[in-house]
Amino acid sequence: VVRRRLLQRYEHQPFISCLAGFYSCRWKRYQRQRTEPGKCCCKMRECLFFPLLIGAFCFSLVFLYMWGEGKNDYNNFDWYNYGNLGFWFLWSLVILILASILFAYISLLLVLAMCLLAEGQQLYLHWSHKIGTFLVLGFSMGCLFALTVLWGDHWKTVRLSLQITAPYLHIGAIAVMVLLSWPVALHAIRADKKVIQVIIIGPYLAILLFLFLIPLGMYSPCIREMGTLGPKPALIGHRGAPMLAPENTEMSFQKTIEHGGDGLETDVTISYDGVPFLMHDTTLKRTTNIKEVYPNDTDQNAALFSWDTLQKLNAGTWFLKDKPFSFMGSLSQADQNQAMNQSIYKLSNFLRLADSHNKLVIFDLYRPPEKHPYRNLWISRTLEVILKESGIRPHLVLWLNNNMRSFVQSVAPGFQHTIGSKAPVEDLLKNNIVKLNLVYTDMSSEDIRKYAEANITTNLYVVNEPWLFSLAWCSGAHSVTTNTVHLLNNLSQPLFLMTPQQYNIMWILTDLTSLLLISLIFAL
Repeated sequence: VVRRRLLQRYEHQPFISCLAGFYSCRWKRYQRQRTEPGKCCCKMRECLFFPLLIGAFCFSLVFLYMWGEGKNDYNNFDWYNYGNLGFWFLWSLVILILASILFAYISLLLVLAMCLLAEGQQLYLHWSHKIGTFLVLGFSMGCLFALTVLWGDHWKTVRLSLQITAPYLHIGAIAVMVLLSWPVALHAIRADKKVIQVIIIGPYLAILLFLFLIPLGMYSPCIREMGTLGPKPALIGHRGAPMLAPENTEMSFQKTIEHGGDGLETDVTISYDGVPFLMHDTTLKRTTNIKEVYPNDTDQNAALFSWDTLQKLNAGTWFLKDKPFSFMGSLSQADQNQAMNQSIYKLSNFLRLADSHNKLVIFDLYRPPEKHPYRNLWISRTLEVILKESGIRPHLVLWLNNNMRSFVQSVAPGFQHTIGSKAPVEDLLKNNIVKLNLVYTDMSSEDIRKYAEANITTNLYVVNEPWLFSLAWCSGAHSVTTNTVHLLNNLSQPLFLMTPQQYNIMWILTDLTSLLLISLIFAL
């Protein structure tokens, strides 16, 4: 009897020992309890906690997917935090890493629980893992709430991403259901009561049926008949190529041209003595070394400096120090040296560069602050530089600013007049608008097609990720403004492109194969 008890206590079961050890911190056999399939798998307290484990997994999965697909806007998120905190840091990358670690952790716990159930072991989650589960649940729900309140438009990005990823997510979800069929079948078939069988099998079959039929409601412009795909959208460099060079500098625009960009986008501010120059921010502290040269003027509006003062600032060293993008490649030594010697760029020089390479230009024009000498002359001064000083051909200018548009049209009828919001086609034609410049979350293949029929093209901004560019391509966009000209120019076709017949075959084969496997598992 003593020998039998000792064997029971120390008998080696490596697989189950590892499962119970990692999940419950119970490494020895005598610390574990076995339950028959169909019986209650754990004590009441553990039964109540298990749904929290599943909930933490679901919320962490949703947040990880949402944040992962938000990579297109990481720079905007970091810039938003910079404006509030006063210093630059890649918060977006930190959140992505943290979300990935927490999701991996909670997924491991859930996999361990499923394996223990399949082996007929009672569940007992160690108290440290319970604390970890609450942390994952709180972090995921808190981040989802904060993003919904502060960055609600990001849900539009998620909805757009589903037009590309939904077919693959569908296959992944079906694969998970096939794997879950083993513990479900084991506990359901051997249950001693019909009620328990219904409780186990009912939700499983309901979810499975939902997954089988959900492709009926899927839509993607990239599921289209052969030969109906339009031309590849033109690429407009957003402040040049800001992942390869300091934004809004000569080097940045040269990099865009080198990598085959079709146009250049920038931001224009007017100095105190009337020289239009390129600057996105209200102040100079993020993209220049003003803290070193004029430490007492770091918070002063950029438009309140004279051009002579602006010329003394360096506009490139910050780029190498702060690394404004999460996934920037390394620069060659020659590029680093060039970046360190960049200065603030004049609008007239920018326009001459674009004209010499036959590139389109589009820019946001900022009105100077109160008491600025050019407060009421900003439009006319900018037109003077474009028409008289730069010599750029008018058809290369996409005029975006909506102030005094009638005056601009009379002075420069050759401009391609562009508007930043949707409007009825009749109103656009009446105002001689030939292009829409829309944020990518307003993407709609129907609207793009409707405007195209009236010879009004659509530009979407800011499109950085290949999947989003692929969706814009399939939707019929004429051009996109992007930070990643060097990457998108290499795409020869959308990442996801399929005919309706091919998609139906993939859907039906996935459902039939999974149904066959699940049936076999239940039969065995």
